[in-house]
Amino acid sequence: MIKVLVVEDDVQLVRALRINLEARKFEVETASDGKAALRLAFARKPDVIVLDLGLPDIDGIDVIKEVRKTSGVPILVLSARHTSEEKIRALDAGADDYVTKPFSMDELLARLRAAARRGEAPAPSAEVSVVTTDDFSVDLIAKKVRREDRTVRLTPTEWHLLEILITNPGRLVSQRKLLLDVWGPTYSEHTNYLRVYMAQLRRKLEADPSHPRYLITEPGMGYRFEG
Repeated sequence: MIKVLVVEDDVQLVRALRINLEARKFEVETASDGKAALRLAFARKPDVIVLDLGLPDIDGIDVIKEVRKTSGVPILVLSARHTSEEKIRALDAGADDYVTKPFSMDELLARLRAAARRGEAPAPSAEVSVVTTDDFSVDLIAKKVRREDRTVRLTPTEWHLLEILITNPGRLVSQRKLLLDVWGPTYSEHTNYLRVYMAQLRRKLEADPSHPRYLITEPGMGYRFEG
């Protein structure tokens, strides 16, 4: 049974989440503030954390940072904060996904199940040298990509982007992190760079670039690689 820690101070929302999650065979723990959340996260070791950012004692961003010091547990943010800046802050702090309130319960459950699956998958290690999909393979050591038995030529920038995404499978990587890691701090607002280079990667790797299967966009937030 998947253990979910719900961190939320809205009593009615907690009740609705508990009813819906337990009906689908999740084991639910709840915390109404950041201190209780951190205590339960370390003591009970949940499989997924659903976290509101607007907590009464500790900001949710700081809760994420504390959890990330010792744990890679998937964190799904559930927040009324709608701005791109807030979403990027949460993702940069270590959140895996972000759902804004009000939300569809079906959407939340789908994202929660996806987060749980990512948590079950072994994290990539230094021993993982080749990532293989149904359409292409990436050799991380040789820095080569093959598709349909031919080598795909990537520019250094395209390779750097692809490498970051495939070494974080299933995890949303924020636009800001990609821009900082690939282009540097002076380009942190140049999201048009990402659109151009991701389009190039999709043309080279995706069977249908207009409906990508592997290189997924989360509008206004970032990108993820789904293997």
